[in-house]
Amino acid sequence: MNKIVLGVIAILALIFGVSACNGYNKMVTLDQDVQQQWGQVQNVYQRRADLIPNLVNTVKGYANFEKETLTQVIEARSKATAVNVDASKLTPETFQKFQQAQDGLGSALSRLMVVVEKYPDLKANQNFLELQAQLEGTENRIATERNRFNELTGSYNKKVKSFPSNLFAGMFGFAEKPYFQAQAGSEKAPTVQF
Repeated sequence: MNKIVLGVIAILALIFGVSACNGYNKMVTLDQDVQQQWGQVQNVYQRRADLIPNLVNTVKGYANFEKETLTQVIEARSKATAVNVDASKLTPETFQKFQQAQDGLGSALSRLMVVVEKYPDLKANQNFLELQAQLEGTENRIATERNRFNELTGSYNKKVKSFPSNLFAGMFGFAEKPYFQAQAGSEKAPTVQF
């Protein structure tokens, strides 16, 4: 009888151990997927930051151009590139700092594009048109990569929070990761006046 009980306990321990290993390995895989995608998100944001000096230099050539707007873009780029977040340490606080810096740069670029409308010669400049097209393409890539990041983060967070994985997640230090969110106020349609 004792051998049967010990056998059942051994089989249950083996099943639990195999399940724990599979659960752990799945969490590691999902965590690595999120970290890899975070690297891709940073890559496209860096592409945008790399395009900005060329854009600023092209726009600077127009004497009447508002220097304050250019200064705001340069400062926002500086802030955005100064915030680096290690993919293995995506805490809500560090993630929010990164997102705020990038949102600030996006806002500054939007203001620059609005001001550009006043300068028909600049809008016709081939260098400016090429840079504008590259920035538009980069913004689309950013949206795509952020969306992919959120999808992978969702899969990871579901695994970390679901039972029995949540037991192993806590033991092995797997914590929920933050998502990209829309900029504050973006749920309201802009007011257009003619």
